Amino acid sequence: LNDSGGARIQEGIDSLAGYADVFQRNVEASGVVPQLSVIMGPCAGGAVYSPAITDFIMMVRDTSYMFVTGPEVVKTVTNEEVTQEELGGAKSHTSKSGVSHLAFDNDVEALKMTRELFDFLPLSNRDEAPKRPTEDSVDRADPTLDVIIPSDPNVPYDMATVVKKIVDDGDFYQIMPDYAKNIIVGFARIDGSTVGVVGNQPLVM
Repeated sequence: LNDSGGARIQEGIDSLAGYADVFQRNVEASGVVPQLSVIMGPCAGGAVYSPAITDFIMMVRDTSYMFVTGPEVVKTVTNEEVTQEELGGAKSHTSKSGVSHLAFDNDVEALKMTRELFDFLPLSNRDEAPKRPTEDSVDRADPTLDVIIPSDPNVPYDMATVVKKIVDDGDFYQIMPDYAKNIIVGFARIDGSTVGVVGNQPLVM
């Protein structure tokens, strides 16, 4: 959970050493355990590098920001006036830079959805992904799948709807829904087991 204004100048080299320790741990944990960052306030300076190299980044709209230097520094150096939101807000990072995977309206929703994402993931690279009980039969038929894809290849359809028809209980956790919208990526379950989903999105293509 990140809410940091970065290092203080008077801390000097000690603050840089502290950041180096954090980054080292990020690198050592990469590919070993899931690393999830939730940005719940301003995250600036050296503090922004650590979440940027984690696996998933969640932000809160209108209250969380990620940037190396703030608007005042940008104005001093380039004489360009930008707001915190334009420079590193949730909308910028979920739709333009691709740094953040998801954005939420408030802290409570961010924590709730982070828990839901974590529920799809294994505890480490030595563990299996969790399997959850479901009453959704693995061999059920869904006749709407026969007609949901139009016969005319020029007519778009929503691939996310197709995915929800197939997976357990229609539960599809989409990652980065606002970035590169011509592709959908996310997690779901089939017969209780976690599966990853990657697909073209004809609605946008």
